Amino acid sequence: MNEKVKPFEEKMKKTVVTLMEEYASIRAGRANPHLLDKIKVDYYGQPSPLQAVANVSVPEARVIQIQPWESSLIKEIEKAIIASDLGLNPGNDGKVIRLVFPELTEDRRKELVKDIKKKAENAKVAVRNIRRDANDVIKKLGKSNEISEDAVTEIEDEIQKVTDKYIAEIDKLTDDKAKEILTV
Repeated sequence: MNEKVKPFEEKMKKTVVTLMEEYASIRAGRANPHLLDKIKVDYYGQPSPLQAVANVSVPEARVIQIQPWESSLIKEIEKAIIASDLGLNPGNDGKVIRLVFPELTEDRRKELVKDIKKKAENAKVAVRNIRRDANDVIKKLGKSNEISEDAVTEIEDEIQKVTDKYIAEIDKLTDDKAKEILTV
């Protein structure tokens, strides 16, 4: 691979990784502990990740159980979950917090799939913008005679192949996530 293409491929890879993280936070009716990855809990005045102050487990398909290391944190954890945009109501028995995921309705599933496709389209636009920026840089190098016309064409072809690869990866991720959500 040409050295001039590498930084742009890295940017495309980051776009795909970001999309994967966004997809991980979309709930499909099943309990997924990664939904809680972005939640921060006030721990002695320090915002700390939920996983750092509690044990997070999935005892049943649609239940996440959170057991704080210190029972005094239960209220803080509940506040953090309610403040997040997960739309879940935590229930606690004084020792553990349980998040129960309701079964998704058909309409909600279709809404989620639309949202997934919208996120995918945004990721594709980002990848295409990176391709455009890469081509602009390569053309400038060609105009300033730093690289030959043949090299410009060769590098542009390589950039297009890398772009196609990441667009295909986005499509596959999107199809997989849509199937996961539509599966009852």
